[in-house]
Amino acid sequence: MSDELLIEIENHVAILTLNRPTLYNALNETLLEELPRALTKIANDADVGCVVITGAGKAFCSGGDVNVQVAEAKHASKSSEERMDDLRRWVEAARLLHEMPKPTIAMVNGVAAGAGMSMALSCDMRIAGKSARMTTAFAKVAFPGDYGGHYFLLRLVGAAKARELYFTSEVLDSAAIEKLGLANKIVADEDLRKETMELATKLGNGPRVAWRYMKQNMKVAETGTLSDVFDSECFGIRRCRETEDHKEAAFAFKEKRPPVFKGR
Repeated sequence: MSDELLIEIENHVAILTLNRPTLYNALNETLLEELPRALTKIANDADVGCVVITGAGKAFCSGGDVNVQVAEAKHASKSSEERMDDLRRWVEAARLLHEMPKPTIAMVNGVAAGAGMSMALSCDMRIAGKSARMTTAFAKVAFPGDYGGHYFLLRLVGAAKARELYFTSEVLDSAAIEKLGLANKIVADEDLRKETMELATKLGNGPRVAWRYMKQNMKVAETGTLSDVFDSECFGIRRCRETEDHKEAAFAFKEKRPPVFKGR
């Protein structure tokens, strides 16, 4: 792993930091390759109960590195099929953030543009600082958009508003982000890490098997029928009834004390 993607694990929380602050954490090929690999490993780590993704410095992620895009436009050395394979591999990061069996939080500390906005929206929750800004930005570089942004934005704000935000590349400040429901919480910049880590630590130390099935239920609910959701919920309840965490929660409730979950 390069120093452009920093990974810390503390108190059952994995914190991924995009670390190209002088370029507003723009996604170069190194980050695009390393993010899916790191997220795959974390998704399979039973000791991690929550994932936080953020950016170093004053930005979350400004999207794709324009310098790389210019170089590729001048020296196209790969076929269209090869480029498609690359892109499909890279956008796995957004799928993993959305579907991995544990809660994911985007800690939005400044601009989230293009693929950076899509990445933030792919997470289960977003906590943003007052200085946060979001924009689809793709129209400005004559791209239609990627990283699943159409899927996530449409479900958060509705089809008409999602179309508007893609066609206009409007820059949303924290007030607009909050009004549209693109962030779960807006906090003072100086409190952003503290507030995010309080939530992440609570989730990281929660019933991790239950989180897995909650995420599965949400995935089914996005595309399935009501009957599909019932089936998924029933399976999750049946499985979690067998866990030590469920038994601990029942005893803790009876004994009027906070439960101590172990993720099994």
